[in-house]
Amino acid sequence: MLYFLLAVLFTVALYLIMRSYPKYQVNSFHAVVFNYYSCVVTGLVLTPDLKAFGEVQWSSQGTILTLALGTLFVIAFMSIGMTAQKVSVTAASLAGNMSLVIPVLFGLFIFKNTNKAFTFLNYTGLVIALAALALGVIQTKTKSTSFEHDQPLEVPVLSYAWLLPVFTFLASGTNNTLINYLTMQYYRPEQTTLFMIIACSGAILIGTMLLLYKVFFGGEKLLLRSVVGGLILGVPNFLSLYFLLLALGSFGNSAAFVFPIYNILSMLVSSLAAWILYKEKLNNLNRLGLALAVVAIILISYQELGL
Repeated sequence: MLYFLLAVLFTVALYLIMRSYPKYQVNSFHAVVFNYYSCVVTGLVLTPDLKAFGEVQWSSQGTILTLALGTLFVIAFMSIGMTAQKVSVTAASLAGNMSLVIPVLFGLFIFKNTNKAFTFLNYTGLVIALAALALGVIQTKTKSTSFEHDQPLEVPVLSYAWLLPVFTFLASGTNNTLINYLTMQYYRPEQTTLFMIIACSGAILIGTMLLLYKVFFGGEKLLLRSVVGGLILGVPNFLSLYFLLLALGSFGNSAAFVFPIYNILSMLVSSLAAWILYKEKLNNLNRLGLALAVVAIILISYQELGL
């Protein structure tokens, strides 16, 4: 249970750290690039046998595809950060966790690697997950009434900011789908950490090239605070996955049981932490979306939860 709680806490830390970047004038893209340097170092420290890297065939199809996956890592992480900063931590967490719909659908209809028969309730959960995402991105504005003693009304509004959670949902879902495919095709279960380090190395390659272009040709300044912010972010980024893998092992590798609980707790704790630290408030539609997200995850995995 300790591994499980640590996985949730480090995941929540990701959203909160990226939410704090504007306050400290940290360039999000610069920080994301250096985050992957920290990820690789953290992964190497936690890798029990570094000899495994000597066995990697760097020119093989699996390794090249894994390195290429690093591009999507950067895109998905940037979208999470922008959603947390410009919409809310809750919206970012909701979009990231609800993106499980995409790998589930691919597992059902493309990879055909699901270990259970989906029922009407499971499919209902997938539909509710999309509704939860839609409600979670709606913002409200206060509208005064024409009567002096009436309470101001909260009117739902949609701005272009709603595109950020939707893009986060699509990017995270695609990212997780490709992780599922690559690990299934090219890696043994005990090589998950190796896979993540290679993918993060790919993110370093593409991210550094883009960063150098922005600095030397785009006129951007690389500031120490952005480097430090990224290096700090990389530690919980890698540890969130590391402890999630340990939690899976402690629960008999029951991913169908661990991931729903992990997603629910991550969303709820993220919302609570954002409310405490950043005074983020949820409107009624956001609260309904969060509640529906919990219902969706339960319906998708009710068999494994023993309900």
